[in-house]
Amino acid sequence: MVDKAAVRKIVFKALKATVKGILFYMVYFVLWSFISPLAEFIPSLQQVVETFVIIYVVLMILGELASGTIYQFFLNVAKALFVTLYLILELKGGAFSLTFNNLNFFVDFRMVLAVVVLLSLLGIAKSMLQAVNYLSEKAEYGAKLNQTEKPIV
Repeated sequence: MVDKAAVRKIVFKALKATVKGILFYMVYFVLWSFISPLAEFIPSLQQVVETFVIIYVVLMILGELASGTIYQFFLNVAKALFVTLYLILELKGGAFSLTFNNLNFFVDFRMVLAVVVLLSLLGIAKSMLQAVNYLSEKAEYGAKLNQTEKPIV
């Protein structure tokens, strides 16, 4: 027999994850309309941004589906690591040059990249602390259950 409460919980998680994914993708489409003029100067910008958004949305949906389990925190760490590593790789360390109509521009995003990395490290630390808290609460709950049982004499 299928437990209706468990099915309802899974359906609610899936619906919540779907709504979050759709909202995030809608925000991407709105923001892309403002960023799209830059795609003329940076040829691979759209591909880079779309790849980032797709992977981030997938990790976000998986995190929502895993909510209430320890895997939720692992996926949050994976999401923070992904953001950090993707930005470092795509920004080529934070400093790069652009050429436009025989003009060379040197763009330095190292300070912005440093702030993003630090914020990402805070996200990783937060997820790890939440995982430790989750496991300690689970252990306390198990200890309370064991205390309420009557010992067999």
